[in-house]
Amino acid sequence: MISALLLLNVRGHIILSRAFRDNLDIRGIATTFKTQILTSKLVDKCPVKTVAGLSFIFIRHEDLYLLAISRQNSNVTLVYEFMYKFLSLLAAYLTGGEELSEEAIREHLPLVYELLDEALDFGYPQNLEIEALKTILTHVPGGDENKLIQKMESQEITEILKHMTGDLPWRRRGIIHSKNQVFLDVIENVNMLMNEKGSVLSCDVNGQIVMNCMLSGMPECRIGLNDKPMMLPRQTNSNSSNNTCSAQKKAIQINDFSFHHCVQLSEFQAHRTISFIPPDGEFELMRYRVSQSDGVIPPFRLLPPVVNETNKSSKLEIQITLKSMFPSRMFGKNVKVKIPCPSNTAKCQISVPHGHASYKAEHSCIAWTIKRFPGYKEMTLNAEVDLIAQTSESKKWSRPPIQLQFQVPMFTSSGMHIRFLKVMEKSNYETTKWVKYLTQTGDYECRI
Repeated sequence: MISALLLLNVRGHIILSRAFRDNLDIRGIATTFKTQILTSKLVDKCPVKTVAGLSFIFIRHEDLYLLAISRQNSNVTLVYEFMYKFLSLLAAYLTGGEELSEEAIREHLPLVYELLDEALDFGYPQNLEIEALKTILTHVPGGDENKLIQKMESQEITEILKHMTGDLPWRRRGIIHSKNQVFLDVIENVNMLMNEKGSVLSCDVNGQIVMNCMLSGMPECRIGLNDKPMMLPRQTNSNSSNNTCSAQKKAIQINDFSFHHCVQLSEFQAHRTISFIPPDGEFELMRYRVSQSDGVIPPFRLLPPVVNETNKSSKLEIQITLKSMFPSRMFGKNVKVKIPCPSNTAKCQISVPHGHASYKAEHSCIAWTIKRFPGYKEMTLNAEVDLIAQTSESKKWSRPPIQLQFQVPMFTSSGMHIRFLKVMEKSNYETTKWVKYLTQTGDYECRI
């Protein structure tokens, strides 16, 4: 798949390289990358380029370039997934999760090569699980690279080999926590576009379920969602029409979803239950998408905005009404509304009963901030904008869209809900479980 992997600095100089196929001139590849890609305008626009039968697939990370070379028609998406995970792995080992630098790479070069050899086997992704790699690396990160970990007993080596070649490379055995607890966060990013009449043109939700697992032993977790394939059989078996209507409101249709590789896909397909033995620590369990046609509830709606020009285009009257669509027991926080103004704005007179609003000349906009926005409420901003007279040749104001930013805790626009979270382990210890929900903005705009 990957014929060679190189890490270069911004000048195109090689920091490290590894060739997985014969007849590859690494220095020639670096020179081609420097002369035909780095020095061209394509470097920021085209992350994949084919030169002389070689595919150059690259990522820029701070002052570094990670470059993968392929001679075949490789799965580019898979290559990029590996490259991003490998950079995250390097950052976790070398800088504690902070940004990588050329100095950090050169200082720990033997460790980086060891990580690369474990991560790629003959150009194919092999092992990127940080917990599994900790048990086999012989160099100590952050210390003397010539210092080796103590010589292992044969029994310990056998256990490591079982762990690496077994069916659970993401979790090592013998993990012990003084307090067994699980944190589950359902985070949704809402994308919405409204026209000048307040009608929704497009709306969708990109969600993720993030789990922070602090459990001892080898626990099995089971999670149930309120998706339609799971809820509809329950509705069919119900004798009560009221219960059926209630269940229909709660069930959601998930369009696209992907899971962490610890999830048993056969169990999900058969019973719509997410069953897995989790890695230790924080990880992304699931990603999903829900579209507008499946009943997405926008957290906020802008009533048709009023933007009128008066006095022969010397003034602009603006009225913006923002309405929250979530239940009254909830609230939005850090709500920010960016209302564009013409570039020839002289001054603004703004009136808001709630929050704080001011004109930002450097961005040619009115910034309206509301720290706490209750559910099922409307708030209105009125502004009178004085404009500087312009010549007839001046460019007409393009009326950019109004932009929103917000967070709504304990609310999901898609209706996603965790029906149950079960933890089973042979020692039957008590587990503390926490589930949180958060809806926040992706691209949220309204035309004017």
